[in-house]
Amino acid sequence: MLHATHDPRLVARLGRRVALRYSDGADEALDRPAHVRAGSGLARVGDRLVVVQDDAAFLALVDPATGLACAVTLPADDDGRRQFSTARGNKDRKYDLEACVALPADDGGVRVLAFGSGSTPRRERVLVATFPDGAPDPARADVRFIDAAPLYAALRDAPGFAGSELNVEGAVVAGDRVRLFGRGNGAVRDGRAPVSATGDVARDALLAFLLHGGPVPPIDAVRPYALGDVEGATLAFTDAARLADGTILYAAAAERSPNTYDDGEVTGSALGLIAPDGSARWTPVLDASGAPFRGKVEGVLPRTADGSSLWLVTDADDPDAPTELHEATLQGVPGV
Repeated sequence: MLHATHDPRLVARLGRRVALRYSDGADEALDRPAHVRAGSGLARVGDRLVVVQDDAAFLALVDPATGLACAVTLPADDDGRRQFSTARGNKDRKYDLEACVALPADDGGVRVLAFGSGSTPRRERVLVATFPDGAPDPARADVRFIDAAPLYAALRDAPGFAGSELNVEGAVVAGDRVRLFGRGNGAVRDGRAPVSATGDVARDALLAFLLHGGPVPPIDAVRPYALGDVEGATLAFTDAARLADGTILYAAAAERSPNTYDDGEVTGSALGLIAPDGSARWTPVLDASGAPFRGKVEGVLPRTADGSSLWLVTDADDPDAPTELHEATLQGVPGV
């Protein structure tokens, strides 16, 4: 178990924020609301941010200057619905996309992989969205879900990665590897505790599995982490990104959730850095006034190569409230 250290030299502060809304409003026929309901991961395609959502079957291609988004429509459930919630009685049907990465595709395109959390069998899917020529054009995007149950079974079986309940929440590309981040916010089961951890798969082997039905890539370099706490609630990974020098930037949330399925009280969020040797340091996220931020940071992406300026997305776990995109600063990153 690696223990992240609270580092007072790191200071993370939120700045400008904007609510994310679809530029052409709601579409009842597609079961699409007027706003981006949940932000659970961030990637970049061209000049747009890609926001994946855990409870709505759309990718949002966001203009970070305005917060206006166009939607890539994903397959609906068997009832033709694309919004999922307890109030609708279909929370168990959501795809729960929680992590994403952007990879080069053929002919200069960009391929976005979005990972379901794996917290239920329904959520053991990986979305592959390909954007020809790297253009963030919803009309040209090719999207398909891949049943990745064997990959999630391997993650559960990897010693030290899943703990008591699997919950994949982050992914980064690190050279020829894809590093997955598990969020340790589950319940204790059969004497096993939840754990936040990272684990690697070979990038080419992962693509061969997803695109061509190749063998399941092995999970290796597993590292479990103790990330600290905020007001007694344990911090657990919610997203990650890689900086230019190889340092991993991660987001974590402290949530009193009883398991990986139900939401709980959020006491705060943190940003942290993981060095190549696996050592980690973190700082709580502050709001624009310098007070502790009590929201849940679900997605993180560098605005600058060194990570001193960031984009963050927050999720209020309220289907009627738009996801917010924040510009943030992080002081104390290497070389800054």
